[in-house]
Amino acid sequence: MHYVLGDVHNNCKKLCQLLQRISLGTRDHLYVLGDLFDRGGDDADPAGVYCKILELGKRCTALRGNHDQWLAAYIRHYASLSRQEQEACTPYMYNSFDLLRQQLSPEDMGKLEAFIRSLPLHTDLELENRKYLFAHAMTSAPDRWRKADYYLMGDWYIELFATKGIPGYISFCGHNNTSEFSRFPGAYCDEEGTSIWHNEAGNLYMMDCGCGFPGGRLACMCLETGERFYE
Repeated sequence: MHYVLGDVHNNCKKLCQLLQRISLGTRDHLYVLGDLFDRGGDDADPAGVYCKILELGKRCTALRGNHDQWLAAYIRHYASLSRQEQEACTPYMYNSFDLLRQQLSPEDMGKLEAFIRSLPLHTDLELENRKYLFAHAMTSAPDRWRKADYYLMGDWYIELFATKGIPGYISFCGHNNTSEFSRFPGAYCDEEGTSIWHNEAGNLYMMDCGCGFPGGRLACMCLETGERFYE
C-alpha cells in the first residue's frame, strides 16, 4: 500500500501512533509532504521525528517543507559563527533548534542539516493507471520546472491550483491548513474544516489538518483504498 501523510510539525507522538495504526509493512511506502519540524507545543520532539523518518528508511519519501528549509538554513548559519557570535545570535523563530541542541551533538546537527537539504521538493508516482504528484505547497507537472519557493510556499496561483489542480494528475499537498479551503469549490473528506480537503475536480487533496497547533490533527490517506486516518 501507498500512504500520504500531512505536515508533522514536531509531533513524534502523533506520528508514531499513526504509523502503528496503518501498520506500515516492508512493502508499503509512505510519502510525507514536508514540514517535519517546528511548532508542536508541549508534544514537540523534533529529534524523535528525525529519528523515526530515518528509521523508516527506503519505505519513506519525505519531501522538504518551508519550515524544514528554514531550520536547515539556521543550523548552517549558527554553525558558521564563532562562540561569541553564537551567544549574541538572534534565536531561531521556532522551538525546533533549541530542542534539537538538547539532544544532538554539533556533528549530528550538521548531519540533520544535510539530511534536510537532501529532501526533494517534489516527486511523482504512477500507480494503477493513475499519475500522482506530491509537494509541500503546490505541485507542477514533472516536465515543468519551478523555482523552490513555488513548491515550498506556493504563490498567487493558489486559487487556480485549488480549483483545477494539475490536469492529468492527482496532487497531494500540505502547507496550507485545510480550514482555509472552505472558500474554494470542493469538499472535506470527513469533518468540516478539520479533515482532508479535495477540490471539486477530484485531482487535488490538501493534507495539513493543523498538527502543529492545539487541537490540530495529523492526517494520512491510503492511495489504493482512499481510507483516511487521523491522530
